[in-house]
Amino acid sequence: KMDAESYEYPTKSVPWDPKDATDPELKQLRDDRGYSYADIITVHPDHLPDFENKLKAFFEEHIHDAEEIRYILGGSGYFDVRDLEDTWIRIQIKKGDLMTLPEGIYHRFTCDDKHLIHAMRLFKGVPVWTPFNRPCDEHKSRKKYVELFPSEEKEDKAKEEEKNEK
Repeated sequence: KMDAESYEYPTKSVPWDPKDATDPELKQLRDDRGYSYADIITVHPDHLPDFENKLKAFFEEHIHDAEEIRYILGGSGYFDVRDLEDTWIRIQIKKGDLMTLPEGIYHRFTCDDKHLIHAMRLFKGVPVWTPFNRPCDEHKSRKKYVELFPSEEKEDKAKEEEKNEK
């Protein structure tokens, strides 16, 4: 949990220079992870043009070709990700939360019933915000994710190998 209470951030700033951070914990994160670009957005009907269509797009299952980092400055919402059986896991995010999704993970986002989330998005280098909607299993980022992270198939194979060793 980060301290989103003690520091002020604009409602919207595209871009926002992470060097402008005054929060020592955010500065440390920025330096440790090499974040060189950030922006701040507010997902709310009053602050995001074409709110309903944008929310529909965020809720379409997709991947990105870079990790996705969100520091929640206010409001709340949900990220959904898939488990080993390919069923949804819902993760609530709220003020002060820092969420990192690995490159290539299938996910989607939605606001809660308050329709407000104020978030900082952090990037290494120049951001490229292209969602690749499912199915995209042949995308290099998806292949990288499948190679690096557990899957039901890998779990079954490991159990079989362990069984054969006995």
